[in-house]
Amino acid sequence: MYEFLDYRVADVMTKSPVTVTPDTPIAKAEELLERHGWNALPVVEGGSRLVGVVTSLDLLKAFRFTEDRLFPPYEEIMGRPVREVMTEKLTTVSPRTPLTRALEKMVRTRNKSLPVALGGELQGILAREDVLNALRRAVAGERPTTPL
Repeated sequence: MYEFLDYRVADVMTKSPVTVTPDTPIAKAEELLERHGWNALPVVEGGSRLVGVVTSLDLLKAFRFTEDRLFPPYEEIMGRPVREVMTEKLTTVSPRTPLTRALEKMVRTRNKSLPVALGGELQGILAREDVLNALRRAVAGERPTTPL
């Protein structure tokens, strides 16, 4: 189990995650989340500059019932850009962050995934499942392969 202490985020993150731009329609983001079974998509500009994350919960927030809008107009909302619902205040980790620290951050913030960024540029995404897989590998005695 001590092997887990040697793992870094880069050892287990998804290195080329599917992303969307701020102008991507909410319908497209929803379709990607549903098709892949993910909970979050990084939002990038200029190819890799991380500007936000859009989650399933963000999409649901767009459909809140209010006094002014008892029946949210589904088609209209689905055509709006992701920028209207994305989370801009991000909790991120770097590729070199110890996985123990990333695990603690996930538990504390209750995030299901964390964008991995370096200098504001998206490097990957770390999901809860990635951390759990690393724990299983460490228990089996497997050491990370990425050099420290």
